[in-house]
Amino acid sequence: MLNQKLQQRLIQKLSPQQVLVMRLLQEPILSLEQRIKQEIEENPALEETNREEEETENTQEETALDSIDSEEDEFEELEPTISADDEFTFEDYVDEGEIPEYRLVANNKSPDEETHEFPVVSGISFQDFLIAQIGMHKFTDKQYIIAAAIIGNLDESGYLRREIPALSDDLAFNQNLEASPTEILEVLAVVQTFDPPGIAARSLQECLLIQLESKTDRTYTTDLAGIIIKYYFDEFSKKHYEKILQKGNISEDELKEAIEEIQRLNPKPGISIAEISRDNQYIIPDFFITNLDGELELTLNNRNTPELILNREYINMLQEVSHSKNKIGEKAALTFVRQKLEAAKGFIEAIKQRQETLFTTMKAIMNYQREYFLSGDDTKLRPMILKDIATIVNLDISTVSRVANSKYVQTPFGTLLLKSLFSESMLNTDGEEISTREIKKILSNTIEAEDKSNPLTDDELMDFLKTKGYNIARRTIAKYRKQLNIPVARLRKEL
Repeated sequence: MLNQKLQQRLIQKLSPQQVLVMRLLQEPILSLEQRIKQEIEENPALEETNREEEETENTQEETALDSIDSEEDEFEELEPTISADDEFTFEDYVDEGEIPEYRLVANNKSPDEETHEFPVVSGISFQDFLIAQIGMHKFTDKQYIIAAAIIGNLDESGYLRREIPALSDDLAFNQNLEASPTEILEVLAVVQTFDPPGIAARSLQECLLIQLESKTDRTYTTDLAGIIIKYYFDEFSKKHYEKILQKGNISEDELKEAIEEIQRLNPKPGISIAEISRDNQYIIPDFFITNLDGELELTLNNRNTPELILNREYINMLQEVSHSKNKIGEKAALTFVRQKLEAAKGFIEAIKQRQETLFTTMKAIMNYQREYFLSGDDTKLRPMILKDIATIVNLDISTVSRVANSKYVQTPFGTLLLKSLFSESMLNTDGEEISTREIKKILSNTIEAEDKSNPLTDDELMDFLKTKGYNIARRTIAKYRKQLNIPVARLRKEL
């Protein structure tokens, strides 16, 4: 049996306009430019213009829009109702009198602004890089398919983690190709000669051996390094150098030179290609901070962001429809034109709100970290969490998080990921609040300056930092060390 009852619930729901603003807010500058281009392509009522055109055309647009106001009452019964969720209606931009400029144009740049050009070069995956090398070898059609399958199964570091029998099964099921393990190994041996050396190895040991064997300028040290990797790899990986000296019957100097030779090898050849690709791409900062004689100045990177304006033809079209005698017949056209204009207006306002939020939030961060931005000294970086900035700018924490996410700021001492400026705080023995980033910097410097023949353990690092006034537990030291990608003391040992 169904029961009917009344129930009151309080629900907080974001309007489509608010959702749009939030989405645009988290986009970095390059993604925003692409998003704007997409919106212009999809909405004919939205177009980009330049500053000069805007100044000469604003008056005509205002007149055209104002004239529609007198006709609007006639359409009251015919026009579709705009949902309350939209939170904006056509009346928003056909108010009587002068229309504010920001309602029609997103003023994203000024002719006086400094031009910042950031060329971006598209990268290439290491799989594509390797596939291109297949053509340099005299493979049969069958061997070509096997080589492509091997390359397709490499992980991001360039290793072949797929077992050979499993790869043979894959070729049978996916390519309808019968390939024995022996045939696959023959092709694999050729792929392992591809550039960069060490690619398609099945283990770190094999990767290092391939690189050593590919060297053309072989020396005694190169041969010794190969012997160590081939026969004493376990001892080498655990840095049990005394055992290698005993078993190999070599001198300490010879071992040291061989180790230096090994350390010059690349343990992750696949990543090296990806890094080359990334090196060809320029980081595009969303903010610029300049130091003008001790005063910090903040600017947004808007130069490559087009100015947006409502399409005049659509405004004129709306005016013509509103004066049409055939009110019923023009209802569909009126609905379409109004929807496109409202969407265009909403997008322009969302862009404007994005710029204002970005600037306000970054200004608060800049002021909060003023000493750091003036000096570039990590020890001047104040502890700062999202809540600190959210309180200053009176915004939600999630909004500040969207601003900080994937954004970069260009400073006099380098381009920084905005998120890296946020850190938790700790108290030193004097009761002063310090940033965890400052502690990590001190920890990193301490390890860098240690005696590599007898590196400091985590307990010794803890004791050393306590003498400097930083009362930190050993497990915290270990956590920070891992975050800094610093290995344990045993693995930092050198001869």
